[in-house]
Amino acid sequence: MAESDLINLYSKRILALAADIPHLGRLEAPMGTARVRAPLCGSVVTVDLDLDDGRISRFAQDVKACALGQAAASVVGAGIVGSTPAQVARARAQLAAMLKQIGPAPDAPFDGLEVLMAARDYTNRHASILLSLDATLQAIEASGKTASA
Repeated sequence: MAESDLINLYSKRILALAADIPHLGRLEAPMGTARVRAPLCGSVVTVDLDLDDGRISRFAQDVKACALGQAAASVVGAGIVGSTPAQVARARAQLAAMLKQIGPAPDAPFDGLEVLMAARDYTNRHASILLSLDATLQAIEASGKTASA
C-alpha cells in the first residue's frame, strides 16, 4: 500500500467519525446483546439494544476496532435509534455490496457510510467495517425480534 493510498483511506472525515462515536458504551439490562469479532484483524464490536414497536429504541456499542471500523460504527450509531430491523438488514446488505460489488452507498439514515468507499480495494478491512451492523443484527436476533420484520 502506497503512502498516498493510506492518506486517502484514512481521510480527515473518517478520522473525525472515528473520534466521535455516538452511543458508545453498554446498556443496563438490554433486550438483545451481541459481540462480533473480525477474525482477520481482531476488531470487536459489542452491541446492546432494545426494540419497541418494531424499532430500535435504545442502543449502545462498545467498539474496539481500527479507524475504519470506528468510522462505520459512528455512522451506524448516529442513525440507528428509530430504525427497524429491516432497515438495519438492508443497510448491512447495501454496505457489503458497496464494498464488494461496487454498489451505491446504503440508504438513509446510513448513507454516511459512503465515506468508506475508499476501502473497497482493501478487502482485509471489510469485516471490520461491517462489524457494527453485524453485531446489531445479531443483537436483534438475540432479542427475539426478526431483521426481516
